[in-house]
Amino acid sequence: MSKFNSNPWKTTEIIQVYDNPWICVTHRKVITPAGKEGIYGVVHFKNLAIGIVPVDEHGYTWLVGQYRYTLDQYSWEIPEGGGPSHEPPLITAQRELLEETGIRAKQWTQLLELHLSNSVTDECAVAFLAQQLEIGAAQPEETEQLQLRRLPFAEAVQMALDGRITDALSVASLLAANEGKRSGKWNF
Repeated sequence: MSKFNSNPWKTTEIIQVYDNPWICVTHRKVITPAGKEGIYGVVHFKNLAIGIVPVDEHGYTWLVGQYRYTLDQYSWEIPEGGGPSHEPPLITAQRELLEETGIRAKQWTQLLELHLSNSVTDECAVAFLAQQLEIGAAQPEETEQLQLRRLPFAEAVQMALDGRITDALSVASLLAANEGKRSGKWNF
């Protein structure tokens, strides 16, 4: 292993400063790669982030619109949510797609795995392409006020490219699905 692959940080103390059912925040005293004392704040996510790009036989997809409290703005995103890290990601994806859109899919393909904000969090995400869709009624949680939008897949990709979609998991997932379509891996 080269020096660039090994951990140059040394943790000398971890203090938990906040904890709830979804996240745990710690303040860490560290020795930096330069050998100096420093601090690092880490947000640990207790769930795996899940995203789904549903695409029907006509080349349409669905976006979910909702007001994001942390951003203080409305956001268009792919259907997404979180699930326990011990649960298979596909099970969480199937549940979230049904809950947010009412859609069930017969065909599932994993698109990607990624870290969403690795400078301060350990949040991991998995995204799926869902095809062969059956449309039903959405079943959102009581805290969710969701708006659904069915649109051509190409339009959703354009929204990711021009900044109308800014959610990281949505942008990455739409672009990964588009690359699979462009390369002939998927036909929709």
